[in-house]
Amino acid sequence: MADYFNSEDLARFNEVGKASPELFNMFMKWYGEVMKPGALDAKTKAILALAVSHTIPCPYCIDAWTTGAIKLGATPEELAEAIQVTAALKAGATLAFHIQSINVMDRG
Repeated sequence: MADYFNSEDLARFNEVGKASPELFNMFMKWYGEVMKPGALDAKTKAILALAVSHTIPCPYCIDAWTTGAIKLGATPEELAEAIQVTAALKAGATLAFHIQSINVMDRG
């Protein structure tokens, strides 16, 4: 079987909006505005997007934001560090949810 996620499919993203073009266009406009430089520059936003992409996880986003971050000047070290940060937070959140297990055990 071929890979389930194919980089070539990124070029087809606009097809998602065919059935509901108005909503898709609203999303794309909002998404574009969010990613414009503001308090954070474009490179920082791309690095953040890549880190979150690993946590979601979204292979298409990882592909797109790795390419985008590198084009904006991000280094392999910056990308690796950002991904490590998001991994650490995800792991910490997983451990924090153990409180739910402890609560159940405490109730007996």
